[in-house]
Amino acid sequence: MPDTELPPPQRLCASADLAERGKAVSFDVIQWREPVRAFALRFDGQAVAYLNRCAHVPTEMDWQEGEFLDGDKRYIMCSIHGAVYDPLTGRCLMGPCTRGRLTKIELTEREGEVFWHPTRDTRPAFED
Repeated sequence: MPDTELPPPQRLCASADLAERGKAVSFDVIQWREPVRAFALRFDGQAVAYLNRCAHVPTEMDWQEGEFLDGDKRYIMCSIHGAVYDPLTGRCLMGPCTRGRLTKIELTEREGEVFWHPTRDTRPAFED
């Protein structure tokens, strides 16, 4: 596929798979020609997705597979250094991430399905 042509939205999961403040759905993407994990979760009724990369140090953040929220289920928290992020914006709220933010992946929901939207920099992992 030419670099200027974006792939269509990619089905991620059923809407019901994203329980409110529950376990995230992880998926693979290609960012700048490198494989990267990403995750989607539901927070305050909204499905959101980010690359699984802390703004402080580019390492995966989940405590266990799909577990990104703190104990009170209020914030996304990096398991490595304790950086804390707003689940709806990805903005760093406290910790070593300073004023950074998580890399957002756009999602839409329709007809009971969640789709993520590839960009020029973030594409489906199965593409050539």
